[in-house]
Amino acid sequence: MNPKTWASVLLSVFVILCLPGGSIADGFDDSQIKHIVYPDWFDENPFSDLSEELDTARSGGKQGLMVLFTTEGCSYCHLFVRKSLGDPALASRVQQHFESAGLEIFDDTEMTDPRGVSIPIKEFAVREGAEFAPTLLFYDLDGERILKVVGYQSPDRFRAILDYLSGQHYRTQSLREYFARRAEAEEERTERIVVGLREDPLFGKPPYVLDRSATPAKRPLLVIFEKADSPECENFHTEVLARDEVRDVLTQFEVMRFDAADDKTSLVGPDGGMATPASWFVQTEFTRVPALMFFNEEGVAVLQTDALVLQQRMMNSLNYVLERAYERGWSYQRFARSQAIARQQTEQKGR
Repeated sequence: MNPKTWASVLLSVFVILCLPGGSIADGFDDSQIKHIVYPDWFDENPFSDLSEELDTARSGGKQGLMVLFTTEGCSYCHLFVRKSLGDPALASRVQQHFESAGLEIFDDTEMTDPRGVSIPIKEFAVREGAEFAPTLLFYDLDGERILKVVGYQSPDRFRAILDYLSGQHYRTQSLREYFARRAEAEEERTERIVVGLREDPLFGKPPYVLDRSATPAKRPLLVIFEKADSPECENFHTEVLARDEVRDVLTQFEVMRFDAADDKTSLVGPDGGMATPASWFVQTEFTRVPALMFFNEEGVAVLQTDALVLQQRMMNSLNYVLERAYERGWSYQRFARSQAIARQQTEQKGR
């Protein structure tokens, strides 16, 4: 890799140093089943005609369309609507620049996509990669998707995303690059004391040879990307990895943790390719940490996300892989819904 290309890689990795985080509200329980109610300023379009929404955006002098994919019962969706879309200043900014519509990931209803194509909502969700709820999609006035962000977005992070969009920075750089430059500017203004990554006996040790391309492994693989001095990573350790229920299930996985900014350590990936943690992280297009990648015994990537993951979502992800639900054609979100229904039925029987 030539110096100019590698400098670009390092700049992309730098995004994780000061990126606006996914801080969560105190007392948030991601196992709770929540009813989703969109803000009253979302467009009421009974036919889910997104091309019509774009016509409205054009006539109103707006930038485009924001589509929020949720699913009924999703606690992360509920929190995003309440905390971020419920912030008056953020709500005002969205309304200034975008028409907004909400869609249910599993809805069978026929809709019209931003380019005027008729398609069932759930197929549109699959096509646009809305596997985790919530997922935000932004379209320009020509119906071109200009950004997809997955998972709960804290008010601070959502504000930065709106800055990226309203400033039309997407025309010249990715969201990762935009965050990296913001982080670089912030780094110049503040002094930071960097603390190393937290160790855990769960994590495998070097040499990092994860190649499964020739011979399947005995256990599926979980790769975790973290960074030094990350409150989100610290929270992931204390609120997720420290849970006995999670640790018990993780014994059925090979677990590898890498520093997303590490450009020195060599590893062999599940497909047999050589990389460093930093270059691998960049190839995934993750924009924050902790980020998780799950591979089956044959080394095939079956699930990956940098969305906020707390205990219940972690358990759902682990069991999705262990039960090989992907072989049934199930998305993660469909599996998570089935688990939520099962929990709800168990709770009702216990009353």
